[in-house]
Amino acid sequence: MLVMVMENQIIETHQVCQGCLLADHSGQPRWRGGHLSCGHLIRKPGDNQPGQYECQMGFRIANI
Repeated sequence: MLVMVMENQIIETHQVCQGCLLADHSGQPRWRGGHLSCGHLIRKPGDNQPGQYECQMGFRIANI
C-alpha cells in the first residue's frame, strides 16, 4: 500500500494524486513492478523500514 508521508501525518495517495498529471487513469501513483515510475527511490527498504520514494511533485511516498 502506498501512502504519502507528511511531517506529522500519513495520508492516502488518492487524496493528493488525483490532481496530478503524472497519476494513472484512476488517480493513483504510477506503481509498476515494485517501482514508482513517477518518482525515484530515496531510501531502500530495510529491516522493518518501508521503501521511500519522492514523486516528481516533491511528495514523499512510502510503500507500507
